[in-house]
Amino acid sequence: MPFGKKPEIMEEIIDPTAWMLDNTISDFLLIPTVYMSYMFLLGYAFKHGCKVFKLAPADASVSFKLLSLAFACTGGGILVPIFINSVPVPLVNDAYPVAIIAAFALHHYFPILREVAAQSSIIKVILTVMYEAQRAGVVTKITVAAGKAIAPSMFDIAIFGPIFCGATAGCGGAFMPLNKGLDPIKGGLPNPVLTALTAATCLHFFLSTSLSEGCINPIKKAQVMIALFFITVSIVSDFGLSANKTVTKAKKE
Repeated sequence: MPFGKKPEIMEEIIDPTAWMLDNTISDFLLIPTVYMSYMFLLGYAFKHGCKVFKLAPADASVSFKLLSLAFACTGGGILVPIFINSVPVPLVNDAYPVAIIAAFALHHYFPILREVAAQSSIIKVILTVMYEAQRAGVVTKITVAAGKAIAPSMFDIAIFGPIFCGATAGCGGAFMPLNKGLDPIKGGLPNPVLTALTAATCLHFFLSTSLSEGCINPIKKAQVMIALFFITVSIVSDFGLSANKTVTKAKKE
């Protein structure tokens, strides 16, 4: 009569949503390699530079433009780590300062590149994809980190803290330097603020509740969905693809 434990039979886990990661688009949007992260960071910083150099005064100094670009690229990465007692992103990751300096040099010494990016639809889409994929990664990482760092108080999970941190990570650069105050949202919430707030809210509730139970690699799958959401909204906004609102008036006879 045999003794001992019977060998455990491991059941194969079937992931019905594996298709969300088993494709080249997801591999691209998740920025899996170091070299891709450098490329996406450069595209991210270059697109920020297009906005900074366009809005900068004609007589602005070089240092003003450089620091404005740095704040635009890393505003959320500076504010949120301070909120959760961590080190700001540009001080931890040297890739950010390198990408910012490289993008600034391209804008400063080759301003024609900015004009080409504004005129070419292909380049505009490429920059948008890199920019929004990078922003989706930042929102995902910061929201998850804030959810772990902030202890719950009134509810079983911390609700507003992680959402606020994730939203700030995705659009904090719009409020930097802080002397801008609330001017960026005076006319309403711009798309970067609205999309970051929506993504941080959905991501936090998805990961912190039973919605993600049984889901394999929920963070990566959520990041892919956020990146696609950001890219879609940005392309629709940049190319004016939204439907025009028309008001029809009935004619009185």
